[in-house]
Formats: sequence, structure tokens, C-alpha cells
Amino acid sequence: MSLGRIWIIASNGFREVIRDRILYLIGFFALLLAIALRLLPEIAAATEDKIFLDFGLAAIGLLSVVVAVFVGTGLINKEIEKRTVLVLVPKPISRAELIVGKHVGLSGVLAVLLVAMTAIYLLLLSFSQISYPLGSILLSVFYLFLELSLIIAVALLFGAFTSSLLAMLLTFGVYLMGHFSRDLVELGRLSKNVSVEWLTQAFYLVLPDLSRLNLRNDAVYGLLPSPLALVGNAIYGLFYTALLLAIAVLIFSRREF
Repeated sequence: MSLGRIWIIASNGFREVIRDRILYLIGFFALLLAIALRLLPEIAAATEDKIFLDFGLAAIGLLSVVVAVFVGTGLINKEIEKRTVLVLVPKPISRAELIVGKHVGLSGVLAVLLVAMTAIYLLLLSFSQISYPLGSILLSVFYLFLELSLIIAVALLFGAFTSSLLAMLLTFGVYLMGHFSRDLVELGRLSKNVSVEWLTQAFYLVLPDLSRLNLRNDAVYGLLPSPLALVGNAIYGLFYTALLLAIAVLIFSRREF
């Protein structure tokens, strides 16, 4: 693979997604936080600060995941539907470079979104004189980026062999199951049924454990895992993302147009 060709695909993909007015989400996010800041004192006078901290991080996560899923699942199918893939593939650009380039491009868009939304979030916290653990919040946003990178890889994997709609549903399913995979294992243990326990263990091994990359709840209270656990979780997320991209490349390389 050529880094130069990957960069060209990534930059073109970045500009294409930006032209789809994705950045309007930043304005929507700012409006959402401003409304929440106005309403929360009337709902929970005693705990409004912590609720706003939770709400802001949750909103950043939710909006980012929506972009990753909706845009990511259509990246490959859009090229197929527009027939541009027939022009790209016969050129020196390989299918692996196309997949990786699309992943890097959308990851760049989400990085811009995360930086902008986090900046707005912190500015509103400071303006409202709400104390917050800056280091923990920034670290949780970084791990959110790792989670989104993994979700983009899932979206590209499904988008490489199925329709955009089905890929979107499957990716959302993986996202939800990935956050509850540990609960599935515990449920299997509580069932005291060997077959159910084996099935839940299999799900846990196959599905990504996204709870490893979710630090948002702990970040609000300034509580984070140990440095060793943080490094291990980051490596897990990067390895899983690389594995999913490799599978996506393998499937896409066998697809005929």
C-alpha cells in the first residue's frame, strides 16, 4: 500500500463528507447544550452541575456515533452506486488503499467534530462556572475517538458486502451489543446453563468490548482506570480496528462489480 495514495483518498473523502454539511451538527450541539443549561436548574437544582457534565459528554458521544454509522456505512456503497469504483479500482489504487483511505478520511472528520464539540462544551462549563476535571474529560474524548474509529471500521466492513441500510442496522447492533457484551457474559453465568454460558462467551469474544473505551461516566467524577489499564484498552481498540479493516479489505477484494 502507498501512503501517498491513501492520503489522497482520505483527503478527498474528508472534503466530500464536509461538503455534506456534517459540520452543521456543531451548531446543533451548541444549541442543545444551551437549552440544557437553561432547563437543568428547573429540573434538578441540587445536582444540575453533574447532570450537565454527564449530558454534555453523552451528547458528544451520541452525535459522533450517528455520524460514524450513517456516513461510514455509505462510503463504499456510494462509490459503487456512482460507479466511481469502476474508475478507481483499475488504476494503481488498490482496494485495500480505498478502504483504509476512506477510514482515515472519516476519522479526520470525526476528529474535527470532537475537537469543536469538546471546545464548545468546555467553554459553556467555564461560562457557567461549573467545575470539571479537565484532564479526565479530555482523556475520555480521546478514547471516544478510538471507539469511533472502531465503529467506522465496523461500518466499512458491513458496507463492503451489503446494502447501506442493512449495514447501518448491523453496525448499530454491534455498537449496542459491544456496550453490553460484559453484561451478556454475566447473564450467561447467572443462567447456570452451560449452553447459554458458552453462547454468551462466544458473543463476547466476537463482539468488540466497547466498554473498555467508554470513560465518560468515570470522567465526570475524575475517576479513571490505572495507566496500565488505559494503555491496554487503547491497544485493544487499535488492534480490533486493524483486524476489522483487514477483514473488510479481504471481503471487498473478492467482490465483483
